[in-house]
Amino acid sequence: MRITSAEFVISATRPGNYPPEELPEIAFAGRSNVGKSTLINVLVNRRHLVKTSSTPGRTQLLNFFAINGRMVFVDLPGYGYAKVPERIKKDWGEMIETYLATRKTLKAVTLILDIRRKAQIEEVDFINWLIERQIPVILILTKADKLSKNQQKKQIALNAAALNLPPESLICFSAKTRRGLEQVWAAIGSCVRGEAEGENPGGSLCSEN
Repeated sequence: MRITSAEFVISATRPGNYPPEELPEIAFAGRSNVGKSTLINVLVNRRHLVKTSSTPGRTQLLNFFAINGRMVFVDLPGYGYAKVPERIKKDWGEMIETYLATRKTLKAVTLILDIRRKAQIEEVDFINWLIERQIPVILILTKADKLSKNQQKKQIALNAAALNLPPESLICFSAKTRRGLEQVWAAIGSCVRGEAEGENPGGSLCSEN
């Protein structure tokens, strides 16, 4: 997709601060340091639209970005960082769940995983939670350039098995080589156009890898 504009809209913690429900929204979720901010920046061809931090657990807000005046990307706080206090983890969980469960313009959740790691029970539970609510999910394995092709295949198979999903439902992505960029945009486009539900009963996936 040709990006003509990508602008920060607002940060929010509760529905009263969300922007009006006018444009389709794609949310981005993942553990701290999986490359979520970098992925969004590459998608919109901007270096610093989403601030990246070397400190895991730094983002504590829902950040809304208007893309081409046609859709909104929502950067969700990272999860799974052990040093974040339990109280903050609880607040994050409630904030994210409220957004995902109530936002009428949400079209899909992009769940990002580091290809070098194995998906954990948190990812399995999260995907099942989304499926139960018929929220499409786009699954992306980032940092593919860190592994050889053979290692990539092994990790794709490992994560697919852990998530109980077919390997073809995972998009392999590299910010360095831009591998998977077109596939991610194709999946997002499918969800924004509302085609995912017809292609995948229950609206569980809209990946076109």
